[in-house]
Amino acid sequence: MKAVAEKLTIRDFEAKKPGWCPGCGDYGIYAALRNAFVQLGLHPEQIVLVGGIGCSGKIADYIRTYSVHTLHGRILPVATGIKLANPHLVVIGVGGDGDAYAIGMSHLIHTGRRNPDITYIVMDNQIYGLTKGQASPTSEQGMMTPASPYGSKEGPVDGVSIALSAGATFVARGFAGNPKELAEIIKRAIQHKGFSFVDALSPCVTFNRINTYDWFRERIVPFPEKTGGYTRDEALAQVLQIRSQGKIPTGIIYEEEGPSYEEEILTDPDRPIAHLDLTPKPEFWDLLKRYQ
Repeated sequence: MKAVAEKLTIRDFEAKKPGWCPGCGDYGIYAALRNAFVQLGLHPEQIVLVGGIGCSGKIADYIRTYSVHTLHGRILPVATGIKLANPHLVVIGVGGDGDAYAIGMSHLIHTGRRNPDITYIVMDNQIYGLTKGQASPTSEQGMMTPASPYGSKEGPVDGVSIALSAGATFVARGFAGNPKELAEIIKRAIQHKGFSFVDALSPCVTFNRINTYDWFRERIVPFPEKTGGYTRDEALAQVLQIRSQGKIPTGIIYEEEGPSYEEEILTDPDRPIAHLDLTPKPEFWDLLKRYQ
């Protein structure tokens, strides 16, 4: 491993060659993530990637950092636990739209209200790719897939609106087809002290023939800037207005400062959860005996 003082390149973050389909949007996110690390001067031993299930979850195996490949929908509690165990690590969760907005939805909401200093990147391709094309929570209503031959009957959810409503202190959306802009968004997300949420639009070229690169480019619009920034309610209202026009807002949508979860719990960041004495006190056992 290179000395910590030496600046690395994106090649220093390559663990093994990705195995996604040629043209998959996940390659753009893979490039943007590594570029963000280089721009921030980070080194592999400073970072933990927490991946979920599906095509997106494999990214934790492809980038040379510490990594955990966890269960479907459980990225955020694992990432939060890692941050509490060692607040000095840069902790990044990377999952898919099914991971984040289906089985993992409750964890997204509770992580938003807790505000741990972690970054969550959702690789949103509007379909379940690894399991051969089921409609996902972000699939458009009526979308026909191999597993939904009569069209999806449910309406889609919007991850950015959910993150804003949940209380995330940094909310953004990027596009895998513009990895340079996405790298800047991810860099800002990592620098933010608190829960950073990034919805990364990632076309699935094999199972989603509707939401293609061209489809996204026709609909993506920059989120309008406002001097002094938006309040949370104003940002949410602006997102909903843009979506009602059939457009998809991208860029940094909301950011605010606030105490992180680990700051609330750990009075001394050099004595994280892993180093605390959690032995139950005698009165605990006395209380327990009363209910046996």
